[in-house]
Amino acid sequence: MNRRELVNVVAAHGELEAKQVDATLRALTEVITAVVAKGEPVSISGFAKFAKVDRPARAGRNPATGAPIRIKASKKARITPLKAFKDSVMIPRQAPKLARGVWSPPPAGGSTSEAPAKKAPAKKAPAKKAAAKKAAAKKAAAKS
Repeated sequence: MNRRELVNVVAAHGELEAKQVDATLRALTEVITAVVAKGEPVSISGFAKFAKVDRPARAGRNPATGAPIRIKASKKARITPLKAFKDSVMIPRQAPKLARGVWSPPPAGGSTSEAPAKKAPAKKAPAKKAAAKKAAAKKAAAKS
């Protein structure tokens, strides 16, 4: 599901306008990103925790040569799913129920927008005669 599909599903489920949901989603991501960038974690209870993590410098090894190398300190973003979200994903009957007709999962074989393309059966090519090439090469050699 991409952003546009998410906005449409949330709008249908919450009986809201898509523009309003899109603006809210955009504002939510901007606020979470700005707060986490300043170093403050953001936790949405029952869903996920967003945090900035400082990784210290450490020693490592070059996998090609085995030579020791120094890995510099870095900062990473960490998103941790919380228990209620993990439980809902692992046990689907615990997941919240959407309004009827709001969203249906894509078919098992592929994407929702296009039907899977069918491949044409492979055609057998006639076997080439190797002996004919050898005979032609011998005739050419004999003429010169």
